[in-house]
Amino acid sequence: MPTGYCMKCKASREIKNPKQITMKNGRPATEGACPTCGTKIFKIGAGTK
Repeated sequence: MPTGYCMKCKASREIKNPKQITMKNGRPATEGACPTCGTKIFKIGAGTK
């Protein structure tokens, strides 16, 4: 399970429902939600499959 930094909780959390996306500039990224507060988490870079 990929992890990311939640800005609302101010802690590193596992990303709930992670989705691999490609940004406009072509770089890979992972986006999902914080399992604690539900805030969107976005992590730039290739994640785990």
